[in-house]
Amino acid sequence: MQRHNDRQRWASIFALLAVLLTGAAQAASGSWVAQVPGMMVAMSDRQSTSQQAVPPLDAPVQSGAINRIQWRFQHPPGQTVNAWLCQSERCTALTGMRGRTQAFAGEPAAAALHFRFTLPAGKPPVRVHGMQVIVNYQ
Repeated sequence: MQRHNDRQRWASIFALLAVLLTGAAQAASGSWVAQVPGMMVAMSDRQSTSQQAVPPLDAPVQSGAINRIQWRFQHPPGQTVNAWLCQSERCTALTGMRGRTQAFAGEPAAAALHFRFTLPAGKPPVRVHGMQVIVNYQ
């Protein structure tokens, strides 16, 4: 009888471990970082779109969902641009040259992002560089 109880106890422990490990794997979180080449922004009436920021090939994003994105870009002092961060056609306005947003929370972490820029009316062309995103996902 003792042997039967031990087997049941061990079976219960292994079942509990399997549930916990499966839940931990599903709840795994991570982040990926991408740099985007610089670009010239030359128009106020037409958006300039950057190259895409995509997860590295070895990033385990599979079915992960975005929690938060941190961004940064640079331009020469004294010059300004209007900026957005986009995933497909969904965009959110950026409040400065660096920051973070939860505007894409729940969206696929494996999907590409890109920046969009325009100039304020009457301003000369601006070179934007140092573009980077850090995507935190669950």
